[in-house]
Parts: sequence; structure tokens; C-alpha cells
Amino acid sequence: MLFVLRMLLMGVHFVVAGALGLALGICRPFNPDNSRLCARLYALPAMWILRLRLKAQMGAHFDRSRPCVVIANHQSNYDLFVLGNIVPPRTVCIGKKSLKWVPLFGQLFWLAGNVLIDRGNPLRARRSIRQTTDTLQHKNTSIWVFPEGTRNLGKGLLPFKRGAFQMAIEAGVPIVPVCVSTYVRDMRLNVWDSGQVMIRSLPAISTAGMTSDDIPDLIALCHSQMQTCIEQMDAQLHATPTPGQTAAEQLAQNPRTR
Repeated sequence: MLFVLRMLLMGVHFVVAGALGLALGICRPFNPDNSRLCARLYALPAMWILRLRLKAQMGAHFDRSRPCVVIANHQSNYDLFVLGNIVPPRTVCIGKKSLKWVPLFGQLFWLAGNVLIDRGNPLRARRSIRQTTDTLQHKNTSIWVFPEGTRNLGKGLLPFKRGAFQMAIEAGVPIVPVCVSTYVRDMRLNVWDSGQVMIRSLPAISTAGMTSDDIPDLIALCHSQMQTCIEQMDAQLHATPTPGQTAAEQLAQNPRTR
């Protein structure tokens, strides 16, 4: 029953937030700070409805390293509400072109200055990447990318695609990894306190002097650092019982304690 009620409230919230965000986008179209404001508009009420407890550990470098390419692991559609809490100023996102057909949200996404890429058309995709490189170099705006390219559904960090790293190297800006604990695996929307999630930013990784030849090593470095960080956060969260969780449930989630 609680799950159904939450989904109904989330549906209403999604429409209302989309309408308000669209109005903001129409009033000041393509302003690079629209993304942050709209992200908060979606995230703050949603976290209250979902009763997800958030612990964000964002280092000072997260705000200082601008412009930059922010990379984050992508678990589910709930990322919009979780990560929306920490989107920094003047940061736009890269998304697939099909998003523009989502009522309200798609038009809002476009008017917020985010970048839509046609993945089915390599020529247009490369053109969009060149535009984002220009944005990084000349418009004091950061780019947020999910380098996995798709949702991993909480089954572990997928291999990274090259695009984000190519953009960072061509623009000469640092990469800032943002790691999210595997909340989607443990989230229980049928109870009052549905779970907890931790977000942690890692120190910026400079791309100064790098070329395309360095992309494989850069990808391997970022993937390794993020994988380690996610595992550490998961272990930390599983060591702390969720409010309302029974001893049997805690034991089932932590087989090492048996």
C-alpha cells in the first residue's frame, strides 16, 4: 500500500516539478544554471516522498574544479532525484536525444541548456561532442556525464565509454568522479524509511598534456577509483542498520557477520 501511495505522489510531483521547471526554462532559456535549479526542484520533494536518507561527502574540490567534466555511476531513473541534490552551479548534462519526447521533462531538459546526443547518428553525435568541448573551454560551464552510457541497475560498475574522457582532454579540463552507493539494490519503497544513500566526490584528475592515446589509461584509472569508492561506501552503509530493520534482515544483508 505504501509503495502504491509513493508512486502516486511521485507521479504528481514529476508533473508539477516539470511544469514549474518548464516555466523557468521559458523565462530564461538555455541558462547554464537552470539545470541545477531544476535538479533541486525534482530532488528535494522526491527525497521526502521516497524517505531516502542522503549523506553527501563532497570535498571542497567539487566546487573549485570548474569548468570540468563530472562523471558519475548510473543506476536507475531514481538518479534524477538522488543526484539532483548535489548538482553544482553552471553544470549541464549530456543525455540521449529521445529524452526530448518525454512530456514536460524533455522540453525542460532542452531549455535547461543540457546537451542531447543522437547516439544512432555518429556524425551528429561527434558534432554535439565538439559543441560541449566549446562549452567547457569558453562558457565557464561544466558537463555532467554518465560514462557507463546506460543504467547498471545496481549490478556493478559497467565499462566506461570514451566520450567523456575525450571531451575533457580536448578541452583541457579536469575530470571529477562522483560515486553513489548501490542504493537501488537495497531500496525498500514499501516501508516508511526506504533506505539510505551515500554520495562521495573524489579529487579532480588533471588531463593537462594528455592526448587521445592516454584515454584507455585515464578510463582505467577513473573506473578503478570509482569502483573502490563505491565498494567502500556500500560496506560502510551495510555495517549501519537501517532504522526499522530487523536483526534477521540486517544479518541477511551482511553475511560476513555470521
